[in-house]
Amino acid sequence: MRNRKRIWLSAMMLLLAIAVVLAGCGGGGGNAGAGSSPASGSDGGSSDGGSGGSSGGGESSGAGGEGEIKVGILHSLSGTMAISEVSVKDAELLAIEEINAKGGVLGKKLVPIIEDGASDWPTFAEKARKLLSEDKVATVFGGWTSASRKAMLPVFEELNGLLWYPVQYEGLEASPNIFYTGATTNQQIVPSVTWLLENRGKKFFLLGSDYVFPRTANKIIKAQLAAEGGEVVGEEYTPLGHTDYSTIISKIKQANPDVVYNTLNGDSNVAFFKQLKDAGITAQDLTTLSVSIAEEEIRGIGADVLEGHLAAWNYYQTTDTPENKAFVEAYKAKYGQDRVTADPIEAGYIAVYLWAAAVEKAGTTDVDAVREAAKGIEFGAPEGKVTIDGDNQHIYKTVRIGEVQADGMFKELWATDGPVKPDPYLTGYDWAAGLADE
Repeated sequence: MRNRKRIWLSAMMLLLAIAVVLAGCGGGGGNAGAGSSPASGSDGGSSDGGSGGSSGGGESSGAGGEGEIKVGILHSLSGTMAISEVSVKDAELLAIEEINAKGGVLGKKLVPIIEDGASDWPTFAEKARKLLSEDKVATVFGGWTSASRKAMLPVFEELNGLLWYPVQYEGLEASPNIFYTGATTNQQIVPSVTWLLENRGKKFFLLGSDYVFPRTANKIIKAQLAAEGGEVVGEEYTPLGHTDYSTIISKIKQANPDVVYNTLNGDSNVAFFKQLKDAGITAQDLTTLSVSIAEEEIRGIGADVLEGHLAAWNYYQTTDTPENKAFVEAYKAKYGQDRVTADPIEAGYIAVYLWAAAVEKAGTTDVDAVREAAKGIEFGAPEGKVTIDGDNQHIYKTVRIGEVQADGMFKELWATDGPVKPDPYLTGYDWAAGLADE
């Protein structure tokens, strides 16, 4: 009996040992272990239906899978700024698609990883850190508001990443970790103020959203007006997303300005201009000039509301260059004939091409090498020839003032003779001395 028991125990132990060996060899159904690879595309962070790339191996300098370079796209795809930023994201994806169709960069395919800044400045910083530290992207294209850029700047400087920022801004900044493809102050605000003083009147009412860009821009405008014979008859700020402008419109009526210089951002512009029209004030009654309303925003507000109002930019969909004709056709072919291009959309598009040119010149995606190689690069952009200024990493741009037409497009009223050298600290203007220190 004892022998039979021993035999039975030995058999059970042998069966148990076999089971352990089989488990160790990878049996066990569909439950992946802790070391399993994540599903492809899991790091895309995209609300764009799979446009994001996989996290790819963890190598530095944007190395993804075999023959891939990962790049980050970081814009507000939700929240108050989505009205403006979604289309910039679309333009950057178009440029990536075009570059990939021509063989990529350094013979490698660009893989976009898309993140949503959600119109929240801490979220921009958090997503920027993720793209650089976890996704190991070679560069990031992103931002709109100066608040988003200011939030991201220390992250890019700390991690030595590279941000391509596509929107006009208030100047007084130059970071070695940012390339600025939108206008700085002397390429939009300063020349537009001078034009208004010469053509529309001396009394200015300043209206802006309550954050860094409008407040700094208006600080500059007030110094310029004091030097050039203008006068500020009102200055008001509202939070981003603000929608009730009845009180401010009453103040505008009371102040009786020649010009409302508008630095509102996001969907607040929808409320302001519709309420301005409802109050019986048209472009024939009062000149408004905006620096954050382009063709895309006109679609959201309505050309019937904005007809006759002005904007200062470097590019319009109607800009007459062969490159722009091709760009507009490609953008509409991809996203729909009802879509429009606009200045920040074009600036986002050319940022991808400028970075790609710098990488090809450097022969690597290494940030320091790309920064050095980018100096002096020229590109035939839809807006005309642009050149990267090696001193401050802004680009030479032509300044244009346009008037909104009934079809939602701009008629160009005035332009500089050619591209203007970027001067972010306004060193070429005596009246601007000390502004950067305030």
